[in-house]
Amino acid sequence: MAFQVSPGVQVKEIDNTNVVPAVSTSIGGFTGQFKWGSADEVVQVGSENELVEVFGAPDSNTAEHFLQAASFLKYGNALKVVRVVNADARNATVGGTAVLQKNEAAYEAGSLNVSDHGEWIAKCPGALGNALGVDIISAGITDSNFNNYEFSSELEAKPGTSQNALDLGLSSVDEIHVVVYDRTGAIAGSIDTPTKGTVLEVFQFMSQASDAKSPEGSSIFYKDVINAQSKYIRWAAHSASLPEAGNTLAGVPGGTFTTVNSVIVDSLNGGLDGTNVAHGEVSGGLDLLKDASTVDVNLLFAPADVGAGVQIGTKLHEVAEHRKDLVAFVSPPVADTANVAAATAVTNVLGYHTDLNKSSSYMVMDSGSVYVYDKYNDVFRFIPANGLMAGLCANTDQVADAWFSPAGVNRGQLRGVTKLAYNPTKAQRDSLYKSQINPLVSFPGQGTMLFGDKTMLSRASAFDRINVRRLFIAIEKAISTAAEAQLFEFNDEFTRAQFRNLMEPFLRDVKGRRGITDFLVVCDESNNTSAVVDGNKFVADIFIKPARSINFITLNFIATRSGVSFNEVAR
Repeated sequence: MAFQVSPGVQVKEIDNTNVVPAVSTSIGGFTGQFKWGSADEVVQVGSENELVEVFGAPDSNTAEHFLQAASFLKYGNALKVVRVVNADARNATVGGTAVLQKNEAAYEAGSLNVSDHGEWIAKCPGALGNALGVDIISAGITDSNFNNYEFSSELEAKPGTSQNALDLGLSSVDEIHVVVYDRTGAIAGSIDTPTKGTVLEVFQFMSQASDAKSPEGSSIFYKDVINAQSKYIRWAAHSASLPEAGNTLAGVPGGTFTTVNSVIVDSLNGGLDGTNVAHGEVSGGLDLLKDASTVDVNLLFAPADVGAGVQIGTKLHEVAEHRKDLVAFVSPPVADTANVAAATAVTNVLGYHTDLNKSSSYMVMDSGSVYVYDKYNDVFRFIPANGLMAGLCANTDQVADAWFSPAGVNRGQLRGVTKLAYNPTKAQRDSLYKSQINPLVSFPGQGTMLFGDKTMLSRASAFDRINVRRLFIAIEKAISTAAEAQLFEFNDEFTRAQFRNLMEPFLRDVKGRRGITDFLVVCDESNNTSAVVDGNKFVADIFIKPARSINFITLNFIATRSGVSFNEVAR
C-alpha cells in the first residue's frame, strides 16, 4: 500500500495461522526378491493382498523375502518395496530373444530394438510371464469365428471402424481387441486351485492407427493403450498379420487397414526368474531408498545377511547414516539362530554384531529369526524378525506416538509368530542387551514380544533408546518442514518471533503427549548476530528434554512389626 500523507486507515494482513505440519513416521521401506513386478523401482503397497497383487504370491525361492514384507504389513499400511532381480532374469516374449527389462524406464530406453521379440513382451521379468497368452481380434474376423471364440463373452461386439475414422470420412476398419489371459493357471485363481484359461485383461475398440483418438481426445492407438494400462504386457512389435498397423488414418493405402478373419494367438515364453539375489542386488535396491528428498521412508529393513558376510547390515547402516531421518532394522542371518541350540544362537548373534561393528542410533538389531506359517506354500518357515520390528514401530505410531517404546507387553507383541528360533534365558538376554541387541522373548501367558528398546549406539546417550531416536526424527522432520516458510524472508525480530510462535505450540503439544518433559526455543539476536544476518543465514536453537522409557523396575517389599507406624519406616 502507498505511503499515506493525509489521515486515513491503512489495512494490512499478517498471516499467523501457519502450523507445524504433521509428518509421516510409519512408512516402511524394503528391498527383496519377488516373483513378479517391476524391478529396481520403488512401488508402494498398502496390504498383504496388494503385495500379492503387485509382486505375485511367493514360491520357495521368494517366500522368505515376501513374508518379511508381509510381516510389516500386519502392523503398518504403507510399505515402499524395491524388487531386485539377478542379471540372468528375463522377460517372457513372443518369439525372438528374451531380454531383461526391469521397468518402464528400461522399456522406454528402447532396448527391444536389439532383436525381434514378436508382438509382446511381459511387463515384468520372471518365469510367471510364461503363463501369459495374448489374442488379437481384428475387424476382419468372421461372425462365425467371433461367436466361436472362447472369450467372446468377455467382448461387447466385433471390432469395426473407430469413430475417429468415421469422423474423417474413412471406412478404415481400423479397430482391434486384445485379450490377455492365463494359459497355465499360474497367475489366476487361488494358490490352491489355479484357474487355467482365466481372462486377466480385456482391451476393446482400440485402433491400429497411430493418430487415432477417442471422442475425448485421448489416444486409442493399441500400442499406447496397452502400454499405459496393462499390468502384464508391453507392446514389442506390430503383428506381421497386420502390416499397416502403426500408420496414420490417412496414410493407409486404399484407406483400409489389413484385417484378419480369425483370432491372432500369441503365447509368451522364455521368461526366467534368474538365480537368487545376493547382497549386491539387495544393496543396489537399498540405494534407491537412499535419497530422503525423493523417497519418504521412516522404517527400513532388508533380507538378512547370508553366509559369513555382513554386507547387507553394512548397507543398512550406510543408508541410515546418510539419510538420518529413519531407523534401519537389522536381523542376524537366519542360519545363525534357526535349528541350533540357544547357547550357539546367542554366540552366533553376538559374533554377527561384532563383525558388523557399527555404532549408530539410527539402527536397531534383534536377537534372531521367527517361525511363521507360509499359507501360500502350506509350510512353516524361519524368517528374519526385522520386518516385525519395523512393524511394531508403525503400530506404536497408530496406538500412541513415535516417541513411545515399541517393546514389552503393551506395544511389543509379535503377530503371526508360531515360535521363536530360540527363547533366551535371563542370562542370555543380559548378554545380548549389553551388546545393544534387543531380545525376542516368549513368556508363559504373556505371548511373544520384543523385550528391549535399544538402538545400536554403543556409547551412553539418550539416543541409545529407540523412542528417543524416533522422537527426534519426528520433531526434526516436522520443524524443518515448517522452517521452510522462513526462507527468503528477512532475518529480523518479526521473522524470529513468527518462528518462535510457530514452534512453541507444537512443542507444547509434544510435551502434552508425553514425548518431552521440557523445551526451550532460542531464536533472537543472541544466535542471529550481525555476522549471521549478513551471511543470509537464520539460526534457531531448540533445547529438548526427551522422555525416557523404563528399562528397570525396583520393587521393595518391606515387612514390619504390627506395632510400627508406617510414618516411622517409610522414606
